[in-house]
Amino acid sequence: MGETKTWSIILIIFLTFLVTAAQICYKSGINNLPELSGFILLIAGMVIYLSGAVIMIIAFRGGELSILYPLLALSYIWVCIISPIVFRTDSMNPVKWAGVFIIILGISAIGIGSRLQAAGIRRTEANK
Repeated sequence: MGETKTWSIILIIFLTFLVTAAQICYKSGINNLPELSGFILLIAGMVIYLSGAVIMIIAFRGGELSILYPLLALSYIWVCIISPIVFRTDSMNPVKWAGVFIIILGISAIGIGSRLQAAGIRRTEANK
């Protein structure tokens, strides 16, 4: 397919914030059921996820799946950081912070590996 476009990466990162918002809506909605506000939040979460699916399809047109899809793991990080703020019952502990750090390392390793692979392919093509 070729090189992953910058706009595609930006869309996926934006998508991670949408996914986080949808998950926060789901949790808030479940906490407020059977009140009307709970149902509204659940529906809002579904609409946000549907919008995210459309954005994901568009983003995948501009890059490699093996690079873009792992970036969706950023939503786990955002949820871990935002949920203790929104839901006072959630909290971060050292094990959760270690998980966040491991996710960041994994995403970074994929990015570095892709860059090295692309550089190797360019060098090989130049030698032909």
